[in-house]
Amino acid sequence: MTSPHPSGASVVDGEITIDAELLASKLGLSSETLKREMRKGLVYSTVERGEQEDAGNTRLTFRYRATVWRTVIKADGTLVDDPVPRSPVSAT
Repeated sequence: MTSPHPSGASVVDGEITIDAELLASKLGLSSETLKREMRKGLVYSTVERGEQEDAGNTRLTFRYRATVWRTVIKADGTLVDDPVPRSPVSAT
């Protein structure tokens, strides 16, 4: 089953694809730089599949250097930004 979504994400048979232009902009990169940095292994991601009350949702976290973009793909294919909590900075 295909669920394209105007947000830049699609779900095909449970496989999630994020549009390169969307990901690049979220990480502050051009799409060409994104692709180059991905080939180098400098852009990476984690996937968390929801369980129990979050079943059907998937949280994706993308990292490039100090930049992090986290989003949740809802069961209906909707993309929802999920801001990463910032650690408090302690003054020393």
